[in-house]
Amino acid sequence: MASESDRAPPLAKLLASTDKKTRDKATKQLASFLSNSAPEALSKVELAKLWKGIFYCFWMSDKPLVQQALASELAELLLRSTSKEASLAFLSGFWEATVREWNGIDRLRMDKYYMLVRRFTNASFRFLIRENWESASLAEYNNILIRKGGPMCPDDQRVPASLSYHLADIYLEELDKAMSNSPVSDPLPAPLSTLLSPFFVLAARTPSNITYQRIQSALINPLFASLTLQTPESEDEDAPRRKRARLDEPEYTNFVSNACSTDPEEEKALPIPQLRAAVLRKMFDIASHEDSRDSNRRKLYAVWKVYKEDENVDKPLDAS
Repeated sequence: MASESDRAPPLAKLLASTDKKTRDKATKQLASFLSNSAPEALSKVELAKLWKGIFYCFWMSDKPLVQQALASELAELLLRSTSKEASLAFLSGFWEATVREWNGIDRLRMDKYYMLVRRFTNASFRFLIRENWESASLAEYNNILIRKGGPMCPDDQRVPASLSYHLADIYLEELDKAMSNSPVSDPLPAPLSTLLSPFFVLAARTPSNITYQRIQSALINPLFASLTLQTPESEDEDAPRRKRARLDEPEYTNFVSNACSTDPEEEKALPIPQLRAAVLRKMFDIASHEDSRDSNRRKLYAVWKVYKEDENVDKPLDAS
């Protein structure tokens, strides 16, 4: 009888077939294979081959409804695996394949791969929620994002900048969706400082000013605006109308109302002023690390100062 690892390379070829019926059948076999495989069933090389087949299976899905259905089906496999180790290995394979193949995606196919990244980001959060934000799983998830070959590695020139831009654009939105569509009935608070650490690391260490600007404008500013919009003082009729009047700012009510800093078991959900202070502290600590670039450190300190002092929350932030 063929071992689990022996089945992977033929499955990869079937997934990359030019025949849609063959690909559809292979996708169903993939779901069964992953749900019944032990975490050590595939070597790193075999997983890379499997993901190359999955990548091109998605490449050849042309119709919008087919693309959407397949993107959701592939992402949901993260929650189908029999162990958290297998799920994280599958996620690692996804990001390695995406970084490796990204520059070869033509402009006509780019939007559907943006959608695939969004689906996997959302499924990753739901997987972590299901695991009760378990510290080892969360540490490995962050490591997948920022290590060499990860989509947010600050010193790997092979990583396409547009991939980290897209993650910055969607990250908070997908976390908020995942908290509202939780796989458990009463999810523990999201450890926000830990979840945002990869972005703070990239912002602190990237040599690209454009990348820094994108992280600040797409993620850091909207995050702290949301944490300011929803503080009790912003609802006071006598308080300055500052952020309350800025209706274009996202609010992220699902995770803002159920988040902590690092330890859901110990901290429980923090009041919003304390949550904002904790996330600011995390950003400050990462910025102050010796590996941070001096220019980036100064910018992050400026952000910290603006949001640390309530009277200055309306001061515009310059990411230049």
